[in-house]
Amino acid sequence: MVVRTNPSPEGIFLVKALKPSAPFPGVPAIDLSVPGAAGGMVAACTEFGFFKVINHGVSKGLMAALEAEAMEFFNLPETEKEKKAGAASPFGYGNKNIGRNGDVGWLEYLLMDASTASPSFRFAALKEYVAAVKKLAAELLELMAEGLGIEQRNAFSRLVKDARSDSFFRINHYPPCPAVQSFNLGLNGFGEHTDPQIISVLRSNNSNGLQIALKDGSWVSVPPDQDSFFVIVGDSLQVLTNGRFRSVRHRVVTSGVRSRLSMIYFGGPALSERIAPLPQLLGALEQSRYRGFTWAEYKAAAFKSRLADNRLVHFEKKQ
Repeated sequence: MVVRTNPSPEGIFLVKALKPSAPFPGVPAIDLSVPGAAGGMVAACTEFGFFKVINHGVSKGLMAALEAEAMEFFNLPETEKEKKAGAASPFGYGNKNIGRNGDVGWLEYLLMDASTASPSFRFAALKEYVAAVKKLAAELLELMAEGLGIEQRNAFSRLVKDARSDSFFRINHYPPCPAVQSFNLGLNGFGEHTDPQIISVLRSNNSNGLQIALKDGSWVSVPPDQDSFFVIVGDSLQVLTNGRFRSVRHRVVTSGVRSRLSMIYFGGPALSERIAPLPQLLGALEQSRYRGFTWAEYKAAAFKSRLADNRLVHFEKKQ
């Protein structure tokens, strides 16, 4: 259903109402401080393509410091934000438009190269935070390899540790929306999609909004947890595991009442890296489900697609 409203001060004319979903109590919680994390992680990636990490070792003070700096930036006037960060092309400040192909949402964002984590301005906590989350992502990928019984523990993590890694860091801010508050509707903050990279590590403030799609296609709301990290399996990891792990469809549906802030590290391989199912994971009679491709090839295809498109279908082998 689409509800037509009077334009808000920000120029929104159409507000998409999305069916509310109940909080999902089944989000797997992986505790990195106890044995058995690898097995639990593999089970979560197989069933959901999604889990949260507790006792992850990243300082809560560091997380809070970067959130405070980001909110201070997003509270600036629009012209000041553009002046400080520059227009996203692709790096810098942007709003409303998601990608290059007509997808829009109710958000503003900062996008930067994770290898430098340096837009044209500085957040004091930014470099340390990105380094900590990149380290966490590599640790998670090594546990996944261990859980899958891969002898080479760095089979996945080497791709994000590579100095040429094409990884990104993004801070999304979903501000209140006066135009929809009186309707009590869910607002399309960031439409449904999968992440094309290997792994995404997300931390948000204590606001609702994140939803994931289960295997049956139903959408469920992820209860917020500002002290944990949420981990998302990307398309590339689905291919590397020959479909054992599931690249989960997810979206953000905001209430329009409360501000939401999320910070996401997208771990990607080098542009020249070839992505294909690992031979170690192919049994004697198991065939590769995907044709190999370079990350540059897949990234180009992803950038040409709409947000909700199934990008992997073009790289699947006919069985």
